[in-house]
Amino acid sequence: MLNTRVNALLGTQYAIVQGGMLWLATAELAGAVSNAGGLGVVSPLAGMAKDGDSKTNLTNQLQKIKNLTTRPFGLNIPLDLPYAGALVDLAIHHQVDIVITAAGSPQRYSEQLKKAGCILLHVVSSVKQALKAVSFGVDAVVAEGVEAAAHNGIDELPLFALIPQVVDAVTIPVIAAGGIVEARGVVAALALGAEGVQLGTRFVAVDENEAHRNYKAAITAAGDTDTILTGRGTQPTRSLKTEFVKTILELERSGASEAVVRDFIGYRTNREAQLDGNLNAGEVYCGASAGMIKDIVPANEIIDRLVKGYISILKQLST
Repeated sequence: MLNTRVNALLGTQYAIVQGGMLWLATAELAGAVSNAGGLGVVSPLAGMAKDGDSKTNLTNQLQKIKNLTTRPFGLNIPLDLPYAGALVDLAIHHQVDIVITAAGSPQRYSEQLKKAGCILLHVVSSVKQALKAVSFGVDAVVAEGVEAAAHNGIDELPLFALIPQVVDAVTIPVIAAGGIVEARGVVAALALGAEGVQLGTRFVAVDENEAHRNYKAAITAAGDTDTILTGRGTQPTRSLKTEFVKTILELERSGASEAVVRDFIGYRTNREAQLDGNLNAGEVYCGASAGMIKDIVPANEIIDRLVKGYISILKQLST
């Protein structure tokens, strides 16, 4: 029943991790996932007002989740944020047990976090990154394939090519992420050597996620070819095909500089798209397997489906 080194490390019932979605991973969502037996993850920008302060917001989110669950939860810290160090300090001050870092090297903060007693996970997209993370003392890596929503590795490695190569290269547990939305993906990931899974897009289309209904509806209406990568060669990013994303692609094809493209995308435009429902105001992050998501249900039902489906598939395979 998804009982591996991952859930033993994290102290969760199942080896299922909720993705740390930048604007969306609120205490309410994380608490629901943790209470269902997975690892809920809080993001420092989730639940923040448009003119809010990330450090104040994170303090509020951590206070909330401690009132919502007594089970383990994690904190997502994107290392490319200019104030990542301040977020690390807050995590230590508030005695967060599990920290998941991404979008940079964990070298700068790993010793500090480990000395504070944190369990440290780091998101990687290649064997080279995984080996570096191990050398800096992380406890597990999240191997994320190019099928994943939002920012991806520049090498664009598919998950099923990435998992076994990372598993063969490291001795610490590997968590698979990218395009997993239901039990068949879980079984396949574990068959390739992963010991846990992380789901992002599937946890957007749940009742507890504060994503706008337009965003959730766009995910459940998506087909197999309705996501696309932008930023190839610089910062690959997977989103739904919208007019906003089409403009990004046109800029890239025209030879616009990375700075021009970044300026068009902006910083909080994605927040407007994802939280306010104006899907043409920013990137609408979405994994490549969105075509398999057909409903919006409570988060605990997703966990229940994953576990029961996993058991059912293993029984079928055994016969």
